[in-house]
Amino acid sequence: MKPITSVALDLDNKWSYLKTHGDTGWESFPSYLDLVVPRILDFLDRRGLTISFFIVGQDAALEENHRALRRIADAGHEIGNHSFSHDPWLHLCSEEETEFEIAHAEEHIEQVTGQKPTGFRGPGFSLSRTTLRVLVKRGYEYDATTFPNALNPVARAYYLFNSNLSREEKRRRKALFGTLSDALRPLKPYRWQVEDQTLIEVPVTTMPILKTPIHFTYLVWLSTFSDSLAFSYFRTAIKLCKWTGTVPSLLLHPLDFLGADDDNDLGFFPGMKNSSNDKIALVARALEWIADQYNVVPVRQHARQIAAGDSARIVEPKFRHS
Repeated sequence: MKPITSVALDLDNKWSYLKTHGDTGWESFPSYLDLVVPRILDFLDRRGLTISFFIVGQDAALEENHRALRRIADAGHEIGNHSFSHDPWLHLCSEEETEFEIAHAEEHIEQVTGQKPTGFRGPGFSLSRTTLRVLVKRGYEYDATTFPNALNPVARAYYLFNSNLSREEKRRRKALFGTLSDALRPLKPYRWQVEDQTLIEVPVTTMPILKTPIHFTYLVWLSTFSDSLAFSYFRTAIKLCKWTGTVPSLLLHPLDFLGADDDNDLGFFPGMKNSSNDKIALVARALEWIADQYNVVPVRQHARQIAAGDSARIVEPKFRHS
């Protein structure tokens, strides 16, 4: 029997990328969900894959997105919570503000998809003790926010340098993608100690030992230099996962399925000069290779397997912010 690996897609919409980049026009909530969701669902269906989709509550609140979001749930995929406003400074929010972000998203997501989320991923990998307390209070099964990535400061510096943000907005985003200290967090799933309870954490997997990204957007960026380089890098990372006993939890984004031929407004995002066909071909090659060796499951199933065992270590939450 094949071991499992979990796969999730953070369903960030066009407006959220423009907002994070500091571009005007995001307030009208421009969307590509009607284009990309059917493309992703067809891609997964043809390969018999069921994964998790972390949905932004603001998208679920807009009627024009309802059809696309319902299709995800109807196809049998897990629906997770990706906050309401997709603000990557969620870790700076008070407990009242954090609970609003999670609960308000939860309410709209459940109304549209029929699924009440039991898993959470913070926008921009933003996490705090406050967020963990709210998740436990609201009965969540797991969090999947941590991203132990040694290149976090580099990614943030690149993003902010190329953004149109004011100095104050850049300050609020100073923890975007996580900090260097986040690279020291465990790669293997564990349990947060949250007062007298625990909450399962399923980290986004990075390359063991080196702690460099292996999410598909990073592979797409590597493919701008060489497809062979990108795929060899990915295979090496998965081999290291096997060697270290790390069960991978892999991350997709909508822009892994969209290219310059689909949208000219997101050229600031790495890999958006590639064609959609080239991107999809690379993602297909990597995912099909993974599916030959692993049983691909949603993150909730991954978390429940951890919950059924007793080997997950317990970790005290340590953050710069509450």
